[in-house]
Amino acid sequence: MTDPQPNTPSLPDDAATSWPPVAVPGQPADSTAPPADEDLDHASKEAVPLSEGAQILDDLRTQIKRYVAMPSEEAVTAVALWIAATHLQRAWQHAPRLAIVAPEKRCGKSRLLDVVTETVHNRLITVNASAAAIFRSIDGNDPPTLLVDEADTMFSTTKAAEKNEEVRGLINAGHQRGRPTLRVSGPEHQVQEFPTFAMAALAGIGDLPDTIMDRAVVIRMRRRAAGEKVASFRTGRDTPDLNAIRDRLHAWLQPLYEQAMAMEPPMPVEDRAADTWEPLVIIADLAGGDWPALARTACRTMSDYEAGQDEEGGLRTRLLVGIRRAFATVDDPAVLSTKHLLESLNADREAPWAEYGANGLTPRGLQLLLKPYGISSANRRFPDGTQAKGFARNQFLDTWARYCPEPKPMDGPAQREDEPLPGTAA
Repeated sequence: MTDPQPNTPSLPDDAATSWPPVAVPGQPADSTAPPADEDLDHASKEAVPLSEGAQILDDLRTQIKRYVAMPSEEAVTAVALWIAATHLQRAWQHAPRLAIVAPEKRCGKSRLLDVVTETVHNRLITVNASAAAIFRSIDGNDPPTLLVDEADTMFSTTKAAEKNEEVRGLINAGHQRGRPTLRVSGPEHQVQEFPTFAMAALAGIGDLPDTIMDRAVVIRMRRRAAGEKVASFRTGRDTPDLNAIRDRLHAWLQPLYEQAMAMEPPMPVEDRAADTWEPLVIIADLAGGDWPALARTACRTMSDYEAGQDEEGGLRTRLLVGIRRAFATVDDPAVLSTKHLLESLNADREAPWAEYGANGLTPRGLQLLLKPYGISSANRRFPDGTQAKGFARNQFLDTWARYCPEPKPMDGPAQREDEPLPGTAA
């Protein structure tokens, strides 16, 4: 196995009982309660059959793992539920993006997109398209599933990102229902609304723009190790089985449109993460069996990991964390001089502040980074009677709480040393 890459930890053994299955009219209930007769020989009991939805999702999960070395079981769960959710797009308030990213080539992202392509509803695949071509392809009554391979070529450089800024805006707008784009069209130059709402999967090397990642279920692929074996994928031979699962998903979910639209499931996350993951959790609740627990575990752990990625990678967020650490190292004084604060920040050799000049981050640079939060330095009086430019600790309290709160204690037992790290295969 390769060195573990963080993504999501594996599902605990007892998690499957945390969330009860949701009964679907016309389908057998998936109950694991023991029969009334406690004296029956357990070996002779008949296994409770899976519901139709749980069986289809299990089959889809098997097919995904057959062709792709996924980074974790939670990632497999997320992809299977995302694919299923495309078949009920009309029911959702938000259209989650699926970001399939990898640190370099040959990590299986395009192969995963192949499987996704053959199982989603009404696919619309491209490697490079204009915003106009995309929004003119979106049907408001039956949205397609937009699939973009080589998405990194659209955003990897400043020039490419500027060229595709309209596409990025379209992808962001399409995450939420009721965000049309307006264009003047026709000989009479009438203003026309074009819908943007559609689920989208994007595959590429490196992270996509932050605004897209924030609206996405993120699958962080990695290169297959020598001991990891997957089946080869041949379009003519293998797509019929995937298409058969696609058709089964559609037949199962279409009659459940009104039920799905009315559901408001309990979510383990909040805000935009809850908006993004809600369709996947609803699909899991409709399926029953182990899927409600699997979905919520994947939602919570994958969202927590991405929040950690933002904390490490977001420049301003990292600055706030560094400032909090600087105050903590000197016992959280009421005020701290700008000079001392900069010395503490620039002493972190792994931080990006060295890129700000020969001497690292400057008072001017610090001021510019803190300006969006309404925080600025001022003349401060210190306990020894001296005065200097500095910051009061209480200036940061509200900002810390909002943008980089202290990690909460983990619920349940701590992870054992022999357990797989997030992102490793179970």
